[in-house]
Amino acid sequence: MAPKFKLRTALISVSDKTGVVDLARALADGGVRLLSTGGTLKALADAGVPVTSVESYTGSPEVMDGRVKTLHPKVHGGILAREGTDEGDLARIDASFIDLVVVNLYPFEATLARPDASFEQLIEHIDIGGPSMLRSAAKNHARVAVLSDPGDYSATLTELRERGELSHAARQRLAAKAFAHTAAYDAAISGWLSREGEEDGYPRSLTLPFVKAYGLRYGENPHQTGAFYRDARAEPGSLALAESLGSGAKELSFNNLVDVDAALEAVREFTVPAAVVIKHACPSGAATASELCQAYRAARDADPMSAFGGIVALNRPVDSATAELLAETFLECIIAPSFEPSALERLRQKSALRLLATGAWLPPDHRALTYKRVSGGLAVMDRDASGTGEVTAGRVVTQRAPTDAERAALEFAWSTCKHVKSNAIVLARPMSGAAGGAEVDSSGYVTVGVGGGQTARVTAVQIACEKAGEQARGAVLASDAFFPFPDGLEAAIAAGITAAVQPGGSKKDDEVIAAADRAGIAMIFTGARHFRH
Repeated sequence: MAPKFKLRTALISVSDKTGVVDLARALADGGVRLLSTGGTLKALADAGVPVTSVESYTGSPEVMDGRVKTLHPKVHGGILAREGTDEGDLARIDASFIDLVVVNLYPFEATLARPDASFEQLIEHIDIGGPSMLRSAAKNHARVAVLSDPGDYSATLTELRERGELSHAARQRLAAKAFAHTAAYDAAISGWLSREGEEDGYPRSLTLPFVKAYGLRYGENPHQTGAFYRDARAEPGSLALAESLGSGAKELSFNNLVDVDAALEAVREFTVPAAVVIKHACPSGAATASELCQAYRAARDADPMSAFGGIVALNRPVDSATAELLAETFLECIIAPSFEPSALERLRQKSALRLLATGAWLPPDHRALTYKRVSGGLAVMDRDASGTGEVTAGRVVTQRAPTDAERAALEFAWSTCKHVKSNAIVLARPMSGAAGGAEVDSSGYVTVGVGGGQTARVTAVQIACEKAGEQARGAVLASDAFFPFPDGLEAAIAAGITAAVQPGGSKKDDEVIAAADRAGIAMIFTGARHFRH
């Protein structure tokens, strides 16, 4: 005989019906009376689960096309009633104790994400009765259990079968989750309504729903604690939803997360096979090629010293050949769309290496907001989604125009430069002219010198040229912002660059152009700046 649960009545009314029939059948088999409404009522009845309509329980019909069906004293009284205190009031309104509430809400956010959703459709997808029941049940979690997530059904049934009821700790955990669910739901509605009529598109009130994913070993430094919170609205393809495929030896650290995100953002710039190596949130090497393994080898060898202990991002599934190369160097983490089974087998032999698979792949121009915490506030902006095509559309300002080969190299350097900390300088060149010999793909491009995070642009140039050494001769240069004086460009010319791209816009642009013309190099102004602080 099925065990009897110590629950009298459960109210079930869900938008997402995943697993609800199995849950309801188990509850009914455990002797629980079921109340339900609308589509959930029909689904349970069609499945042969004994269920009573809320309308029959309250004696009050659903009205206004279902807008009002659970907003009734017999519903909320049954949920909010306290054992040993409110029996008289329950009897007076002929209501019963409701011990379990299973509710999830109309899909407002899914509707909001549809480009064709009308204002009227969005209004109709604002749930009223659902949040009210969730909040009533969560408030009274001393007696009532609340299920707002189908992912909790299995564990709930397991505990009910073991002990006949849910522990106070379980009810409190579920209550906290329900309040978080309604808070995130209300935040989405508030954000949408407060954006309506705002000329700049930013809501007057900003509430961000984040859910704790896991704790971190420590923060940016060992004396700091830390945790990772996942955006409840994170898109597939984002770091937050990446699948961990590594050995499981260590969780990602605070610094790992920042570096992996920087690597992922940078490698998304390219449509051909590409690899980016990141150290301290800044690319140390980047390359493209016709084969992923050649792109990675070139990116690593662009600055092998910095690659040690670095983060690698790849924009193609990792194959065996690439895995063998990756295994040659100590790396903290590798992120890619996926890993072939043979590549996983090889890389899992490195016990401390974290492997992340994004699955879906977000394009370089995907739209999103970015946030930076400052003392007492939050600076918010739209993601820097531009860059692609800016060199092609740019204005040649020198007497000599870049060759087709130089222009292609400039496109690569420009796409990489926007991911280097400002002030940022990137020197790059075709693979055919870079170190590596005949084995290196001649159709790709590679960075040969990166200078970033400097307070003076000329210093960033000097660092990039020093990193490049002889590889600077014949390379091209990208600068994330204008040259305030000719000295930075002149330093790069002395090192041997043949073409440059920069936004332009300095008061001394004429002097910088004149310096380029004296040296016979080509230069393009894009009119777009890509600071990264």
